[in-house]
Amino acid sequence: MNRLRTMTYAEAIREALAQAMAADDRVFLMGEDVGIYGGAFGVENDLIQRFGPERVRDTTISELGIVGMGVGAAITGMRPIVEIQFSDFTCQAMDQIVNQAAKLHFMLGGQTSVPLVIRAPGGSGTGAAAQHSQSLEAWFAHVPGLKVVMPSNATDAAALLHAAIADPNPVLILEHKLLYSQSFEVPSEIPPALLGQGRIELSGRDVTIVATSVQVQRAVQAAGILAEQGISAEVIDPRTLKPLDVDLIVESVGRTGRVLLVQEAPKFGGFMAEVSATVTEGEAFGALQAPVRRLCGLDTPIPYAPGLERATVPQVDDIVREAAALVREW
Repeated sequence: MNRLRTMTYAEAIREALAQAMAADDRVFLMGEDVGIYGGAFGVENDLIQRFGPERVRDTTISELGIVGMGVGAAITGMRPIVEIQFSDFTCQAMDQIVNQAAKLHFMLGGQTSVPLVIRAPGGSGTGAAAQHSQSLEAWFAHVPGLKVVMPSNATDAAALLHAAIADPNPVLILEHKLLYSQSFEVPSEIPPALLGQGRIELSGRDVTIVATSVQVQRAVQAAGILAEQGISAEVIDPRTLKPLDVDLIVESVGRTGRVLLVQEAPKFGGFMAEVSATVTEGEAFGALQAPVRRLCGLDTPIPYAPGLERATVPQVDDIVREAAALVREW
């Protein structure tokens, strides 16, 4: 029987890492402080004691070098999992991520693959300020050859990690820092997940809310408040941004006729602009009863002050307000 147990997001990731390493000697971890320290957010914990320093490798402080070594290991047959301490630090490794990992399969005519997984904590809410709190998913979703994953709960964090490790292509997993310490009910056996397969988190009939990462939880909370106001909201979690489950979103909008797109990242050039275009350019356009609406972070660096930090990105009350207006005004 597949029983439920309570685990934190970080614990679920650690269990998935351990399972993958136990099942395949080619799988190994590397990154800054992933060994003795146990990871910047405690995800790796005791993995170095369980698998040794050859499989859990502490690296120098050089994201360009870390990812470069990961690319090299991947193309020679290993299954490296690279942790970038904060997703913001991918800026230091962009050449290796964008120009090497994402392109080598194509440039070498399919003669090699790059089964590299890059894990990176992102998002705001921890008081880490402007250089450690960004949501950069749109950068990477724009790059052909990269897959981008944003798990919103512990089960998906584990399941999608397994899927990413098994994939022959480079996969970037953006894990929200606020989720690491949150507890979830997780099946004793993690169900398989497919990259590119989203999920209806909550069914509804009046408005579709598409949200990513921690905003999925906020959207579900908002849907509960909206229900008290007589508004039935459907919440969609894409789970992976690249590939995107377009059919799931289009079918939902076709049923509800309204869509609110929620992301933590700033609006201009954000990923939800792509989702908006997908809706308006396709079959769902004819079903729309109202213009597509986006609710996004402000166009400003993330502040350090807790009150300002919170005001910079969408919260539950913001989702309630925008969804209710979308239904009542149209």
